[in-house]
Amino acid sequence: MPAKDHSFTRYDEELEDIRNRVLQMGGLVEQQVHDAIRALVEGNFEQMTKVDRNDHNVNAYEMEIDGTCALIIARRQPTAVDLRMLMGISKIVTDLERCGDKAALIARKAMLIYANRNMVHIPCIAGINEIGEIAAGLLRTALNCFARQEALAAAAIVRDDLEIDYKFQAITRQLITFMMEDPRLISIAFEVLFIAKALERIGDHAKNIAEQIIFITRGTDVRHIALAQLELEAKGSEREE
Repeated sequence: MPAKDHSFTRYDEELEDIRNRVLQMGGLVEQQVHDAIRALVEGNFEQMTKVDRNDHNVNAYEMEIDGTCALIIARRQPTAVDLRMLMGISKIVTDLERCGDKAALIARKAMLIYANRNMVHIPCIAGINEIGEIAAGLLRTALNCFARQEALAAAAIVRDDLEIDYKFQAITRQLITFMMEDPRLISIAFEVLFIAKALERIGDHAKNIAEQIIFITRGTDVRHIALAQLELEAKGSEREE
């Protein structure tokens, strides 16, 4: 019996460790997003380069966590809640890795903008900064929901992501107007549009993470369902195992 108890203890430690690794990865990705936006706003080439180079660390986290999930499933053959958690984590780290990719893309686009000798000013920079803060905030909230296993708060992220979509559409319209009024801004405006789209996608990935948290905690796959139904599922009780 002591050997069996030790095995269960070790299993719990493995699960706790992988949860902590997800949060560490998420913290790095959140910092990458913040740093990329700040570097763009401040014109900090050193920070842009750092964000781009740090992307490989995000990739390494994804590969390590995915490998650990596969190993635990093969060795422990988890069921019910634990299996859902491991399956959800595998999807969550994919979304985190893609957020990291978008942060690196923002940094590279910022380099191109500031390297443009014809740059007059960066259009919509205030709006980009605003949407960046919202996207980073959604990502931070999603990580907190994962840490606390809060389905209701995760459902709110799905609704809040709509604000980013609206702001992205507004920035797109503004950029088109700027390009029509001043042809000198066309090349820069296109780079800004890529940045705005990257931030909109970070919001989408935060929403995806929220959906996986609901799956982990409630046992319901809420992808591709109406928002009202998703919120009802998040309020529901844990399914019978």
